[in-house]
Amino acid sequence: MNFVIAAGGTGGHLFPGLAVGEVLIKRGHQVMLIISEKEIDSLATQGRTDFRIERVPGVGLQSKNPIALVKFLLKFRAGLAQVKALYRDFQPQAVLGMGGFTSTAPLLAGRAAKVPTFVHESNAIPGKSNKFNGRIVTRVLLGFEECAQFFPPGKCTVTGTPIRTSLATRLDQTQALAAFGLTPGKPTLLVMGGSQGAHGINQSLVNALPSLAQHPLQVIHLTGKQDEQLMRESYARAGIPAFVAAFYHRMEEAYSAADFAISRSGAASLTELSHFALPSILIPYPFAAEDHQTFNANIFEKRGAATLLKERETSGETLAQKLLWFLEDPQRLSDMSARSASLAPQQAAERVADTILNSCA
Repeated sequence: MNFVIAAGGTGGHLFPGLAVGEVLIKRGHQVMLIISEKEIDSLATQGRTDFRIERVPGVGLQSKNPIALVKFLLKFRAGLAQVKALYRDFQPQAVLGMGGFTSTAPLLAGRAAKVPTFVHESNAIPGKSNKFNGRIVTRVLLGFEECAQFFPPGKCTVTGTPIRTSLATRLDQTQALAAFGLTPGKPTLLVMGGSQGAHGINQSLVNALPSLAQHPLQVIHLTGKQDEQLMRESYARAGIPAFVAAFYHRMEEAYSAADFAISRSGAASLTELSHFALPSILIPYPFAAEDHQTFNANIFEKRGAATLLKERETSGETLAQKLLWFLEDPQRLSDMSARSASLAPQQAAERVADTILNSCA
């Protein structure tokens, strides 16, 4: 059968969508992947010949003034017409949207074609587009059970958030550490701020390093472009062994090498942290839509898998205290690792695929 997956605009939408598509292809089906025109979508799908990939402008309404509204409606109408033309050729049996405005036109076109439609919401609280998408689709698939309250009763299925195939298997930690030039037997911290890095986290860590210099610690820090040189110099000055890079594409190595993490709390990042049983210090992105990253982080903190810090309350001193809280109690690190692992969704991509296929039976 033929299926459409609309997944673009952010890695949090795109990577879980790719994971579901890989399951459908493995089962013998054809998948058209609709992505946005953003650079991250092009980079993440480069060389992917297993999917039919189509780029459609993802249109969000940024302002309510009349001129912006007219521009939005015209662009959205053009995008919807483009998707309908693609469907006349591809003839999909079902459409899955992974969230964001990239999903809305493909879902509306699927509804017009009278095929089953699905939207996946990874976060604990949906954004504006998925609140709308949830009203027009056949079924809403959820990463967190706590999100069901925001959608019509009886319309939700909890599947968990799919994880990309490249991250399916944990590597040997010694082998993974060698990829970063780091040594076994020393606590290893992974710091990541999403695809754009996180300047606020980076700056707080610069100020925390002097308090950590006398403790056994090594770091893998993915900084984003802006702060790569700053962080490299800061670790050298503190005498803390560190691998510093703006980006790193083989994340299975980074997760396998680490013992704990500092991270934003997007749903995809949390799913990956739990899959690798990593306890974490979560610092939600303060400008995330509906403050959904804080809601996500609260779930992990309540389950004992993470500790939450608001960015506006994070200083070098508070971050150093949290890190020492991990470093000075190995048993705490071990207990939180087990709790993190307990939150990992099992076979989420397969469960999403099963739900879609059952609708076409």
